[in-house]
Amino acid sequence: MLWFALGIVYVVWGSTYLAIAVVVKTMPPLLSAGVRFIVAALLMAVIIAIAKGWRSLRIGRAQVAAAFVVGGALLLGGNGLVMLAEQKIPSGLAALLIAIEPLVVVVLRAANSERIGRGTLLGVLAGFLGVALLVSGGLTGEFALIGIVMVVLAAISWSVGSFYSGSLPLPADPFVSSAAQMLAGGILLTVVGVAAGELPDVTPANFAPESLLALAYLVVFGSIIAFSAYTWLLQHAPVSKVMTFAYVNPVIAIFLGWLILNEPVTGAMLAGGGLIIAAVAVVIRTESRPSPQAPLVETAAPAPASGSVSPSRPA
Repeated sequence: MLWFALGIVYVVWGSTYLAIAVVVKTMPPLLSAGVRFIVAALLMAVIIAIAKGWRSLRIGRAQVAAAFVVGGALLLGGNGLVMLAEQKIPSGLAALLIAIEPLVVVVLRAANSERIGRGTLLGVLAGFLGVALLVSGGLTGEFALIGIVMVVLAAISWSVGSFYSGSLPLPADPFVSSAAQMLAGGILLTVVGVAAGELPDVTPANFAPESLLALAYLVVFGSIIAFSAYTWLLQHAPVSKVMTFAYVNPVIAIFLGWLILNEPVTGAMLAGGGLIIAAVAVVIRTESRPSPQAPLVETAAPAPASGSVSPSRPA
C-alpha cells in the first residue's frame, strides 16, 4: 500500500503539468482551473457526506474565511499562475521551477526567526542557483521570461499559503478542509478569470476533446485520487519518504512533456533542474534527521492539523 500510494503521487502529480499544458491549448486557463476545483470540491463533499454524513461538512464563518485565504494563496496564486505560465513555457520547465517550494518554505522559516541548519542553508543556496540557471533561459530569449516569473511567483504564493495555513482556523478534518479550500479557490479563480476577460473565450465548440479529457483527468486524478493517496501517506509513512515526490514529479513531468508534446529539453534545463532537485533532496534529508534529543527511529508523519491541500503542490 505504501509504494502503491507513493506511485500514485509520483506519476499522477508528475503528469498534471502535462495535463495543464493540454487544457490551456484550447480552454481559458483561469476559468478552466476554477471549474476543476469547484467540481472536485463538490465531488469530494459528496464522498465525505456518504462516508460520514452531511453534518460533517458544516463549518463556521471563521473557517470559511480561512478557506478563502488559504485557497486563494494555494489555488488562485499557485495553480492559477501555473495555468497562465504554461501557455508560454514548457510544462517540464514549470515543474522544475515549482520544485523550489520546499526551499521557499525554509526561507519563510528563517524569516520567522527559526534556526536553520548549515546543511539546509547550503541546499537552499544551491537550489536558487539552479533557479538562476533556468531564468537565464528567459533572459536569452530561449523561453518566455514572463512565464518563468509567473511560475516562481506561483511557487512563492503556494509556499506562503502552506506555511501560514497552520495558524488559521481551518476545519480539523483534512478532507473537509481540502474540499472547502478547493471550493473557495475555485470560486476565486472563476471570479478573477471573468474579471480578466476570459468569459468570451468560453466557446465549447472550440474546446479540443483532448483538452476536455485533460480537465477531467485533473479533477478526478489530480485533485481527488492523488490527494487522497497523499493524505493516507501523511498518516502512514515517514515525512521524509512522502516528500520525495518533490524531486520525482519534475522528472516525470519533463519526460512526459518531451515524449507526448515534443517539448524541448535544453542544457540549461538539465543543469538548473538537476541542481534544484539535488538541493531539494539535500534539504529534505537534512530536515528529516532526528535531533540529538529526538528518537532515533523515525515515525509516521501525522496529518497536518490545518488540513491544507498539500504543502507543496500547485499543479
